[in-house]
Amino acid sequence: MLLAGLAVLLGLAVLVWSADRFVEGAAATAQHFSVPPLLIGMVVVGFGTSAPEMVVSAISAVEGNPGIALGNAYGSNIANIALVLGVTALISPVLVHSSILRKELPLVLGVTLLASYQVLDGEITQFDAWVLLLVFLFVMGWTIWKGLKNGSDSLATDMEEELVGQNLTLKLAILWLVVGLLLLVASSRLLVWGAVELAQSFGVSDLIIGLTIVAIGTSLPELASSVAAARKGEHDMVLGNILGSNLFNTLAVVGIAGAIHPLGFGPEVFWRDAMVMLLLTLALFVLGYGYKKGQGRINRLAGGALLACYLAYTLYLLSSI
Repeated sequence: MLLAGLAVLLGLAVLVWSADRFVEGAAATAQHFSVPPLLIGMVVVGFGTSAPEMVVSAISAVEGNPGIALGNAYGSNIANIALVLGVTALISPVLVHSSILRKELPLVLGVTLLASYQVLDGEITQFDAWVLLLVFLFVMGWTIWKGLKNGSDSLATDMEEELVGQNLTLKLAILWLVVGLLLLVASSRLLVWGAVELAQSFGVSDLIIGLTIVAIGTSLPELASSVAAARKGEHDMVLGNILGSNLFNTLAVVGIAGAIHPLGFGPEVFWRDAMVMLLLTLALFVLGYGYKKGQGRINRLAGGALLACYLAYTLYLLSSI
């Protein structure tokens, strides 16, 4: 059990570090090839910050641990909204100016409704998984089209400011991209092994481990990037990180895992986890969309409420063991 615990801690530490290097390398590489800043922020960074969840869930599905695969994706979505956005808003209230993000909010809500419907029967079949992947391709196409069309959006301005400090050469950017990806895979494999061993040692389901330890660990890149963006006043980057990550988690992460191997689970996934994810997404829609002066605002009171929801949900999970 001690070895498994060390594997989880080491896996998480390397996972967070390698995810940061992967995102940095990917963004700098895209910049060298003259990819518009808005696309870097919406697609490249969104993919990079969700890479830990993607690799962990894929490995879990291959090794026959559906609880970790699904718990990691849904748990990360819950953590992104309630923990990451909650902590970030407590540090600095988040204002939403981007018109693209306001259009993405109902899209994320719709995708979450689809995901909740799919888990109602207790299984993500391979057909369900391919539906998610097809929706993901459509969403990516829409995102790229909007990114090319609306180059002057405030999210693009935030991303341009974020890229100013990066002076990586193309060779170094590609090196970080490759090294980050290789370490992502290795650390994810170590993390999954340790998480499964811990679950067996404590006699708890791999779903609970996926929803808590693994989900929090793979959400750390989003937490770090969101807090850093909030401190710089790049508020649209904060919400962009969370919306992009949740779209990738719900569609690509679960889709890839389910396409590899069907995911079976108990009814609590719908009534507890999917419902919490859906309610938090609805709250995010209301807070982020805003109905006054054309902008959303997530203040410290809302941030505290979101964080309290996350603590209550986690305590409920632990009490159900």
